[in-house]
Amino acid sequence: MSGEDNNHGVDSQLDWDFSSGWDARLFEDLRGGGELLSVDVLGTQFAIRWGRSVTLEQQQSMRSAWSRCAGAGAPMIPPLAKEPTESLPYSASVSYLSQTYDGGTFPLQAASFEELAENLTSRLTVAAILENAGEFMMLHACGVASPETGAVVALVAKSGTGKTTAASVLAGTYGYVTDETVAIGPDGSVVPYPKPLSVKQGPGAPKRQVGPDELGLLPVPAKPFIQSIVLLNRVAPDQEAHQEPTLHQLPLADGLLALIPDSSSQAEIDEPLQSLCRLIDRVGGVWQVTYSEAGDLPAALAPLFRKQRRSKPVWETRTPEEPESGAIPDGWIRRVEPKDAVAVDGDLLVMLEAEIVRLSGIGPAIWEATASAVPLDRLTEQIGDVHGRPEDYRAAVAAATGQLIAKSVLEQGGE
Repeated sequence: MSGEDNNHGVDSQLDWDFSSGWDARLFEDLRGGGELLSVDVLGTQFAIRWGRSVTLEQQQSMRSAWSRCAGAGAPMIPPLAKEPTESLPYSASVSYLSQTYDGGTFPLQAASFEELAENLTSRLTVAAILENAGEFMMLHACGVASPETGAVVALVAKSGTGKTTAASVLAGTYGYVTDETVAIGPDGSVVPYPKPLSVKQGPGAPKRQVGPDELGLLPVPAKPFIQSIVLLNRVAPDQEAHQEPTLHQLPLADGLLALIPDSSSQAEIDEPLQSLCRLIDRVGGVWQVTYSEAGDLPAALAPLFRKQRRSKPVWETRTPEEPESGAIPDGWIRRVEPKDAVAVDGDLLVMLEAEIVRLSGIGPAIWEATASAVPLDRLTEQIGDVHGRPEDYRAAVAAATGQLIAKSVLEQGGE
């Protein structure tokens, strides 16, 4: 398209140049009264093409809701959206340039426009997370930033436990970074994702996608960086008296175990547990705020926007550099090669493919002793050398070993 007019509305005076297929397909959409919505989600460009049941007013509402994520242009034209059906009249088609999958498209179809808008937000977020797997540490959190310094506080919580409400309240004082995913680079920089806020409407109803401008949220400052990580712990209000929020720091192992389930694609990062430990050291530990009213959060969290003293490392790596391979003799026991492992305050955290297992008591000694395959009787004697030999130590070692085999921390030959 030539000329200086970049508007997306229909204009008979526009001078169209059909030298590219992109312009020709775009003209088809504009002639039909439709628009393409281009958004940038964590560095991935998406183009959304609406189905013919989506009105111009609804399209404009989405353009407004996504305005802070506006992309520079559509990377590729999405295919035609699905035709409406009686039960699913609303549709859209999405395309994006995928570094992982060499380009991608996906369709959306829903019973209402509100459901379509909610599904779009969810699918864009998931696709962008998959694109960035292994590149960023991505916390399932809302993020707000100091307007003066760019320092970001990430508030981690599961869906439905207060992230969006906290973001909408805090971003009246601090810059709105996101209400969904805080993406942190290796240097501590934060990639903003100022998406529409997904606001609950009622039981069973789709969440309404409300743009941050509509809510009057402050913009994200330039060059945001991670300053603090906080777990949200919302409790029911006391009917008798107002409860002041409390803020306390978690032990490292507890912080790790709390963050891992709310971290997207952390297992794809090199040294996933160690990298998270380094991040926690960088921000001075993991905090938890216990509160009942979101309105109390700005004052309660104010100290965490200031630079924290870096934590002294209290962890050590326990990942074997060259694990033993080959068949295990029948009945012998060997530890499974983990993705990562760290020792923290006498405990051992082992990251497997699907979960993290915390080993306490004699568990770390069993894990250390099974770097090479070993029969149970020899393993029992080695644990006795470390922890002593009370009357029931053989039964205790056998029981603990069986539990670790069941957890897939250890494997046994012949099974």
